[in-house]
Amino acid sequence: MKLHNLSPAKGSVKRKKRIARGQGSGHGGTSTRGHKGAKSRSGYSRKRAFEGGQMPLQMRLPKRGFNNPNRTSYVALNLSRLQEMLDKYGMADVSVESLYENRFIKKNDKVKVLGNGDLNGKVNVTVHAISKTAQEKIESAGGTVTIL
Repeated sequence: MKLHNLSPAKGSVKRKKRIARGQGSGHGGTSTRGHKGAKSRSGYSRKRAFEGGQMPLQMRLPKRGFNNPNRTSYVALNLSRLQEMLDKYGMADVSVESLYENRFIKKNDKVKVLGNGDLNGKVNVTVHAISKTAQEKIESAGGTVTIL
């Protein structure tokens, strides 16, 4: 077997449909586009979500709710997760920078500590926001809270 002997298996390669090459090709005349209408014209491209003139789905469904452009969204960080960080990684000082370095949050995320779970060790926390219960639990365990 040599490179010049190689060929595809019999019947695996079909010939290309040669459109608009005269009546003898079988694809002349209308060139497989049918008669008249927008789809037969050159330059036709259907709009996204076009449903043949029927009212499109996104217009049939009602609008709902309100998106506040001034909303600040926080990444929630529970005390149980802080305890896990303390046990696994030995992170006694938790700041936004250390959370980003250890890939707990993305670069521009804001962090809020929530009070779900218990804290056994002393943790110093520097975050954007914190709930009252979380602050009480951290301070009762001997840690400090700094809000950015």
